[in-house]
Order: sequence, then C-alpha cells, then structure tokens
Amino acid sequence: MASRTGRIDAHHHFWHPGRYVYPWMAGDAMDPVRRPFGPTDLAAELGPAGVTGTVLVQTVSDTAETREFLGIAARTDFVLGVVGWVDLTSPAVGDDLDALLGGPGGAMLVGIRHQVHDEPDPRWLCRTDVRRGLAAVQARGLNYDLLVRARELPAAAETATAYPDLRFVLDHIGKPRIADRHDEQWRKHMPPLAQLPNVSVKLSGMVTEADWAHWQAPDLRPFVRSIVDWFGMDRVMFGSDWPVCLLAGSYQEISAGLADAIGPLSPAEESQVYRDNACAAYPLLAASERSGYGSSRPPGTVC
Repeated sequence: MASRTGRIDAHHHFWHPGRYVYPWMAGDAMDPVRRPFGPTDLAAELGPAGVTGTVLVQTVSDTAETREFLGIAARTDFVLGVVGWVDLTSPAVGDDLDALLGGPGGAMLVGIRHQVHDEPDPRWLCRTDVRRGLAAVQARGLNYDLLVRARELPAAAETATAYPDLRFVLDHIGKPRIADRHDEQWRKHMPPLAQLPNVSVKLSGMVTEADWAHWQAPDLRPFVRSIVDWFGMDRVMFGSDWPVCLLAGSYQEISAGLADAIGPLSPAEESQVYRDNACAAYPLLAASERSGYGSSRPPGTVC
C-alpha cells in the first residue's frame, strides 16, 4: 500500500502489444520492450527505489486503453492516478470525459494526454477544436500533460497562457536533443513556458533522448539544471518513463542517473522533487481512499 512518505514516480506506462497497436514501437530498436508490461513487472522495481506510488500514463490514442488503465489503477495499490486519452477534437469530448469519470475506476482519472509531437501541425494545440477539448478537461478538474518537442513549445506556451486555471504538466522536459549535447530551439522556447505558474515539468524520458548505450549523468546534467533554473524546485518532479527507459537503462540506473544529474538536495527539496510536486499537479488517491469502481472521487488524497 502506498505510504504518505514514500516517493512518487509521476510517469510510467503499461502496455500489451497483443491487444493494441503502438505506432511509436515500430523498428528493431524497440525489440527489447516489445512485450507486455504490467503491475507485477513494475512492483519489483519500486521498493529498491523507495517508490510507493505512481502515475500511470497513456500510450495510445484509444479510450479503451484508458478504461483498462482505470481498472488497473482501481485494483493496484501503488497506482495513485491515471493520465488517459480522449479525442480532444471531438464535439462529444465532454461526454467522453464524463463516461470515463463515471465508469469503472473513474475516480482514478487525474489527467489527459495526446501525442502532440506526432501531429503534422506544430500549432495543433492552438486549434479551435483542441482548445474546446481543453476547456472540457479544465471544467472537470483534470490536468493536461504536454507531450511536445521544441517545435511545439511556442504553441504550448500560448495554450497554457490562454488557460491559466488549467494545470499543465510538461512530460520528459520537452524532449531536448540530449544526444547532440545541445538543443538551441529547446533553450530558446522553454523559458516562456517555464514562466507560467500553471505549468510544471517531469524530469523523465531523458535517457532515451541521450545515447542509449553510452549515456552518463553528466550528459543529463546541463539539461536538468536548466530546467530547475527555469521552473524552480517547486515545479519539477521525478518520473521514470518505465518501461520505455529500459531501452537505455534499468529503473535503478535511471533513478541514480537523475539523482547524480540534479545534484545534492536538501530534505525539503528532495520531498518536493520526489513527492510534493506530483501531489500539487495531480489529485492522487491512496488505495484506502478510493471508491473502487465507483464514479465519485473520495475525499482526501494520498498527499
């Protein structure tokens, strides 16, 4: 059972290639992770890392996966919330969100995400139909995870500015080109987003933007330190991006690499990065506070 003092992994996935098609999983390089991953696989990794709670994040544009994840969260003590998917451009987006919230495990839905960096239009987030969808997300007290690269950062900043009451979380520090050791567009476009108080960021997904076989903590350090400088210690949070991270290292290696890259932390800062900031971004629910498969969100959270 998740404790109130353990670390929170704010970003991981489960998947099953036999049930869903994952376009991003194409190519021989993905062979090491092209198999089912579920709660039992992750549970063995959490204890050694001091993690007692997690946020489960969507992997495909399919509400069926979100419904499945909500069911998993409702019966898995360490999964404290789900960031799912709905079609933000659909005229029925509000009804779709209500169906998820009112369905099995709906109390565990804490946010919505879309693979924006795969859209041909770099200003996809600024479309009228997408903005209508984001308004529906906001109206239901959910947050929105930004999955973007440098190309989409200006549109992300415009959108977060337009919705100051909607909580945004930037995944994977915006996916800079760590393997190239610099990303000028990322450095140019990130500060305007970081200036917005309704945006926080996950220190996740970095090793797979680095050299998978040879990365070291010093490769991550300038990017991590820039993010901390821009956002402040009160808006950055740990995420493993497991099992994607297995392409470049084990759960423990990823955790150790981040600790090395971010440098020494005071007890208060460690609590912020590894727990408090995730709690501020998401209304996470402990197993003892859930309504199981009911539709209402129980009072109180794990944080």
